[in-house]
Amino acid sequence: MTDERETGGASSAVWLVVGLGNPGPTYAGHRHNIGYLVADELASRLGSGFRAHKSGRADVVEGRLGAPGTGGPRVVLARPRSYMNELGGPVKALATFYKVPPERVVAIHDELDIAFDTLRVKLGGGDNGHNGLKSMRSSLGTGDFHRVRVGIGRPPGRQDVADFVLSNYSSAERKVLPFVVDTAADAVECLVGEGLEKTQQRFNS
Repeated sequence: MTDERETGGASSAVWLVVGLGNPGPTYAGHRHNIGYLVADELASRLGSGFRAHKSGRADVVEGRLGAPGTGGPRVVLARPRSYMNELGGPVKALATFYKVPPERVVAIHDELDIAFDTLRVKLGGGDNGHNGLKSMRSSLGTGDFHRVRVGIGRPPGRQDVADFVLSNYSSAERKVLPFVVDTAADAVECLVGEGLEKTQQRFNS
């Protein structure tokens, strides 16, 4: 595979798309790991599996998102190997390696304040108590990166928030989850290919 960082103009178009989650089979089905699921779907669309990055701190897939033959935007998909509260370091390392500025970093993450089966896309903002976003903001030195916020809703009754995000989806939610993942992947494709405004018009309604 050609290294786009060495081919001149293409380097300016690289996007770093990060699926937020916790590594390992214990966490795989948790609500907190929706970013990993969307990253997996995007990797499938690129026709490639994740491989270890030379930093040893993340798994990556490189390719172009969009219809085959369209020369879509160059994307590096990443799944950090660190736990949620420490993933900023691996993200920073990848951004430095691929020379990606914060405004071309996309974080895909779970969002408590958005209902399940709903998503929102935005640029910048706080972390709203999300440890992954907090770690990214700290390591990148800014919150001015894009976010694809996949709704998981608030916990029912008095269930603790931490317990809720680190639990599996309900049986009813699992039936809808593939469509949620597919839509979030569509939103990422739209964002890197057509820009924030068109993506918000299409997916934030």
